[in-house]
Amino acid sequence: MPHAKIPRQSTHIDMTAMCDVAFLLLTFFMLATKFKPDEPVVVKTPSSISEIILPDVDIMLLTVDAKGRIFFSIDNKLKRKELIEEISYEKNLNLTEAEKTAFALGSSIGIPFSSLKEYLSSTPEKQKEMDMGAPGVQVDTSVLSVNNELAEWVKVARTSNPKLRICIKADGDASYPNVQKIIKTLEGWKIFKFNLITNLKAIPAGTAAAAAAAGGEKK
Repeated sequence: MPHAKIPRQSTHIDMTAMCDVAFLLLTFFMLATKFKPDEPVVVKTPSSISEIILPDVDIMLLTVDAKGRIFFSIDNKLKRKELIEEISYEKNLNLTEAEKTAFALGSSIGIPFSSLKEYLSSTPEKQKEMDMGAPGVQVDTSVLSVNNELAEWVKVARTSNPKLRICIKADGDASYPNVQKIIKTLEGWKIFKFNLITNLKAIPAGTAAAAAAAGGEKK
């Protein structure tokens, strides 16, 4: 007997539930995402031919603006909380939990220890105003100097996270003695490896670097 042919029907998938989930996830990320706060200073770094890529995590950033002011920052929020707790204890700053959280979620610091509590308890607008007139982190050529607050920041940060890679980001118009004080401070803690952040430029023709690059391309 002939078999009855069953009419073919296209498969129908109800996408309503998937669309609902997608919009819920999108709404969640839009509301929960916190953008990185703006840096208190903008620097124009000098150019070099170095192509070394900086790591994405575990970075200690020391910024030097054109006026020679120094700003300190690390990228890990959890380590920032540990850092400020230790600094608050050692310097007897008596920071509240809200002020410690403000530091953990903030950007670079260019305020001396004596003004840190006032800074962290201020509104974002007030902090921007204080950043404009901030003297920068105090530094000296000796890590034992009472005026070298940068030495304390570096020591505590490296203690809480030994994996930190130190990067110096100096403005092209910053005077060398200000950068040299940072290098002397690092040397005082036996830190001899650090990165200088620069903009990439083309290798000048006729130089040894150009010849080496050309030789590498032929291979």
